[in-house]
Amino acid sequence: MAEFVRLHEVGPRDGLQNEPRAIPVAQKVALIDLLATSGLRDIEVGSFVSPKWVPQMADTDRVMAALAPAPDVRFAVLVPNMTGWEAFLAARVPGVHYEIAVFISASEGFSQNNLNCSIAQSVARLAPVVEAARAEDLRLRGYISCVTDCPFDGPTLPERVADAAALLRAIAPMPLSLGDTIGKGTPQRVAAMLEAVMQVVPVSDLAGHFHDTGGQALANIDVALDLGLRAFDSAVGGLGGCPYAPGAPGNVATEAVLELLDRRGFDTGIDATVIAKAAQMARGMR
Repeated sequence: MAEFVRLHEVGPRDGLQNEPRAIPVAQKVALIDLLATSGLRDIEVGSFVSPKWVPQMADTDRVMAALAPAPDVRFAVLVPNMTGWEAFLAARVPGVHYEIAVFISASEGFSQNNLNCSIAQSVARLAPVVEAARAEDLRLRGYISCVTDCPFDGPTLPERVADAAALLRAIAPMPLSLGDTIGKGTPQRVAAMLEAVMQVVPVSDLAGHFHDTGGQALANIDVALDLGLRAFDSAVGGLGGCPYAPGAPGNVATEAVLELLDRRGFDTGIDATVIAKAAQMARGMR
């Protein structure tokens, strides 16, 4: 039996947040509803960040309210602080499976420029959100950005990523997504980073999140697979990037990752035909 690899679709959030034009709620919902029929088990649908800073996500509550029932899918939302948590609670739809995503950076420069605080302070700020989510028995997922390079500090040392992972896991033993935020990672450097993080986090709790800005995303996924990772983030149609990281556009495309995994003999349970339709829809939103 083929080994299973889990894909986390991040296009509707990490992808669309970087688009210059306002995407209507109906278009976002149509994309998510289609993705939910593909066999994907995890779809990131929005975030409860300040609309002043990420205006594309200001309608996350309306998106959540309009989504079709999808009992086999877990919808993820990014919640950076307790203000976001209260907004999530107000928008939560009974009976829907949710995941709460929290994020920090492995780079002090990115943390200061993006979150206006140190890495340690950002972890402390997240603690109440994590505690509240655990009290509600909600699944948690942590994102660590700038795991190979930072737009402000340059290359990120592997041990700094391991330190950040340990800080986040000290709050709760959540799975972690490791983000090459500006897409400068290479297979050799990604391998060194993963080997460092695997000293403090089981490989079964790690996912790779690669941007294809430098054209290395699929090669980085290849080396991560070789090291035992069996979860990856991707964005249908290659949507996205980070509005706070210059040069970050270009999440690796879900359809390209599916082709790679199929070629290597892994199972995803995802219908590539549906993903191709969703990719066409996503590209039409640019």
